[in-house]
Amino acid sequence: METVNAVENGVRKRPGILYPVMVIAAIALIVFSVLGIATMLGWMPSAMSGSEQGMKPGSAPADKTSAGRPRLFASASASCVNCGVVESIRVVETAGQGTGVGAIGGAVVGGILGNQVGRGNGRTAATVVGAGAGAYAGNEIEKNVKKSAHYQVRVRMNDGSYRTFRENAQPALNVGQKVRVTEQGIVAAG
Repeated sequence: METVNAVENGVRKRPGILYPVMVIAAIALIVFSVLGIATMLGWMPSAMSGSEQGMKPGSAPADKTSAGRPRLFASASASCVNCGVVESIRVVETAGQGTGVGAIGGAVVGGILGNQVGRGNGRTAATVVGAGAGAYAGNEIEKNVKKSAHYQVRVRMNDGSYRTFRENAQPALNVGQKVRVTEQGIVAAG
C-alpha cells in the first residue's frame, strides 16, 4: 500500500497530527502521573502544621500561669528545671546529593528507549527527549537512594519554654511523656 502525499502548487504537504487535543491530554496525563509518583515516593516537599499548644482536637485547654504559659505539672515537679513533656516527634528526611552517576545511567537508558520510537527526525527527537528525561529520573532516583533521616523531638520544658533535640535513631519516647534532659540526651522521667 502506497502513501499518497497531497501536492499543492508544487509543494508537498505533510499530514498533520490528527488529534492535537489528544496529544495535549496525553502530555498532561504524563505530567500529573510523574507528579503523583514523586509525591508518593516523598520526592515532593510537604507542609506540616500543628497548634502551638500541641493540643489534640476536642481536648481541654491547658491551665495557664500568670505569665500566660501553660502549667505543666503540679508544683512538686516544677522544681525540676531539666524536666518537660514531649510535645512532638517528627521524622526529618534530608535529601541525598547526586554524584552524576544516576544522571548518566538514566540518560543512557532513556536514550536507548527513546531511540526505539518513531522514524527519521521523530526518532532523533524521541532519543533526545528520552535521554533528558532519563537523566533527570536517574539523578532523582540516586538522590532518593542516598537520603537520610533523623528525628526531631520537641520538648515543652517546665518553665514553659520549648527545646528541640535531634536523635539519629527513633527515640523510645511517646508524645505526652514526661522526660528529663541529661548530658546524654533525653530520658524518660521516672
